[in-house]
Amino acid sequence: MRIEKLLMETALIPSLSGYEQKMAQYMKKKFEENDLPVKIDVFGNCIAKVEGKNPSAPSVMVFGHMDQLGFMVRYIEPDGFIRLERVGGIPEKVLPALDVQIQNRKGEMIDGVIGVKSHHATPAEEKYIVEKYTSLFVDVGAANREQVEKMGITIGCPVVYTPKFKKLAGTVVSGTSLDNRIACAIVMELAYRFREHKPENTVYLVGTVQEEFNLRGAMVAARTTKPDVAICIDIALEGKTPDMKNMNDVAMGDGPVLSLYNFHGRGTLNGTIPHPDMVRIFEQAAQKKGINLQRLALIGSLTDMAYLQFEGTGVRGVDIGVPCRYTHTPVETCDIKDLESTTQLIFEAINNLNSLQL
Repeated sequence: MRIEKLLMETALIPSLSGYEQKMAQYMKKKFEENDLPVKIDVFGNCIAKVEGKNPSAPSVMVFGHMDQLGFMVRYIEPDGFIRLERVGGIPEKVLPALDVQIQNRKGEMIDGVIGVKSHHATPAEEKYIVEKYTSLFVDVGAANREQVEKMGITIGCPVVYTPKFKKLAGTVVSGTSLDNRIACAIVMELAYRFREHKPENTVYLVGTVQEEFNLRGAMVAARTTKPDVAICIDIALEGKTPDMKNMNDVAMGDGPVLSLYNFHGRGTLNGTIPHPDMVRIFEQAAQKKGINLQRLALIGSLTDMAYLQFEGTGVRGVDIGVPCRYTHTPVETCDIKDLESTTQLIFEAINNLNSLQL
């Protein structure tokens, strides 16, 4: 299945916020395979243009962020252990004994592990304590700071969970950075579909940067593309695991998710209420294609759409999610069926945009 291959390959590409170059080059190659004009802008966004058949039809930007959360090297101890600074929302309770990779100054990936006190030496009062990331360290096997520096590792080098991807039962897969390589895979899959069926509308297919840092890249891309409509693809928190019951009814395998409300609620006080026209168009597209459209209203998360909707004189925006478990951890999990149905839904919705009164 093409979209599964796209997801697997992108999940294995390290792409910390601010260091998305490898992902951008991968997406650029896939867009070029579909004969699309494509550029990587100054900020790092990868932007491809699908010329529509009707110049007067509303233009649309479909996008997902290429970056992932992780760390940067903050300090190198004299004895060679490496201290970290976080980039994005890191769940500290999963970090001890984790495999990581550090991208050195040459772009090479250096393996390391986050150290954890040996169990035999851990007193009872420490066994249930979650350590702050500032107290953790990475061990790359070096004996001193000089050896670390000879490996090309310096202050500010990006650090990510060691990339991985594996299949579970049926069409379920698990891996690193599925948030938001899920969206990148869908955006690239749309390029293949538009090659076979040219849209009425001009469509910009975009991989954005620095979402996990502070929702930055999508705004810059919108200033270039100036879309009438924007469709943000991201993950949607699945609510069917034992620890998420009563949170929501979103289920993996049950199709795409229409976000009716999201709000960060901490730190960044922003979020998105979708434009009513976009809600209508997606509901109609789902009904026409017989796609089950799940609905979600949630405090605790937000997407690039939160700021993009303010661009120009305002953009008709909507967040479309793919159900995902264990977000921001090294074992994010989703169902390939949902990527397929989400792609189909977005493709159909774009074909219905001519009903908009601009």
